[in-house]
Amino acid sequence: MTRPVYILGGYQTDFARNWTKEGKHISAMIREAVEGTLAATGVEGREVQVGHVGNFAAELYAMQGHLGAFLVDCDPAFAGLPTGRHEAACASGSIALLAASAEIEAGRYDCALVVGVEQMKTVNPAVGGDFLGTAAWYEAEAKGIEFPFPKLFGKLGDEYDRRYGLKDEHLAHISAVNYANAKRNPRAQTRTWYMSEAHACGTGDYNAAIGGRIKISDCSQVTDGAVGVILASPEFAEAWAARRGVQLDHTARLAGWGHRTAPLRFDDKVAASAGDPYVLPHTRQAILDAYQRAGIADCWALDGIETHDCFTTSEYMAIDHFGLTAPGESWKAIEDGVIDFGGKLPINASGGLIGAGHPVGATGVRQVLDATLQVTGRAGKYQIDNARRVATLNIGGSGTTSCVFVVEG
Repeated sequence: MTRPVYILGGYQTDFARNWTKEGKHISAMIREAVEGTLAATGVEGREVQVGHVGNFAAELYAMQGHLGAFLVDCDPAFAGLPTGRHEAACASGSIALLAASAEIEAGRYDCALVVGVEQMKTVNPAVGGDFLGTAAWYEAEAKGIEFPFPKLFGKLGDEYDRRYGLKDEHLAHISAVNYANAKRNPRAQTRTWYMSEAHACGTGDYNAAIGGRIKISDCSQVTDGAVGVILASPEFAEAWAARRGVQLDHTARLAGWGHRTAPLRFDDKVAASAGDPYVLPHTRQAILDAYQRAGIADCWALDGIETHDCFTTSEYMAIDHFGLTAPGESWKAIEDGVIDFGGKLPINASGGLIGAGHPVGATGVRQVLDATLQVTGRAGKYQIDNARRVATLNIGGSGTTSCVFVVEG
């Protein structure tokens, strides 16, 4: 990045909550995230100069658009605050972060508030699955199909199987690791749930197949959640650090980013990748772009990864696309324990989408917040030892929008 963008901290709601059962509107989720973020960072409302909201489908789940306007109700000092809402399916939160960071790099503003939010438990799973289908090409890939996204990401696994071979036990290990990691995370949706690798390997009434090779244990969660972070210019961050009594060198910053978009239909992505060793070459390129901008050579300059495990197949893809293994050999990093908590390069110490939860529009912001906690040594029981650089990968649709951040502390 030409001008450093600092991350001063943030706040995450408890992803185990059901806000509909609490009788609370999506605006209440936004308010809690904003108030929590200001409290956690010590930034005053009057210091925030712009607000960005990441959200996928509030018009469907909550019958509410124009979400940026809800920010101005969160603090009296926000009256007249310029705001906007950003959408890119499950990558909506990352697009909001990219927009906010670009404004800081350009010198438009010195302090930006970013909130990612999704309220998903307003409808039953079948209706929610149909809503999620709009992240694909709805008419061609989702209309009239029960739970289309498990089937689409099942096809991702099928493509790996066709090209390189894929064993279900490797996917089961990914699931088990993410559930185990979530138990250390006090805000994770599944922190009290049971899951073992043996259970994830099995099928039946308690682990039914719902889309080809995708079983319940392979899936991320339906989640209500909101997350906020504060991004700042070097000048603002320096003054903030001085009054907080912290060293600017130990404050998290966005060191690099990548953003690429592939065709919307999954079959078109596969056709476009014919002859390429990477199944999703646009995702691979977003990762390489982030490495280049961060000035690092490869994944071994990282201490951890927070990746988009909407299904175990997407994490399987991320392993070789980040470069932990050669293309098609993600299984080696799984069998060698590289991705485990305490492994050479832990993935999803937070629990990821499978363990921590997946409120669609909030996920990209949550990943960057967790990366920030890691590189500043504030991740608690899921802290990676001596973490100083963590990357995130946030995917919208069936590998359509890929956003990557490298966070340093």
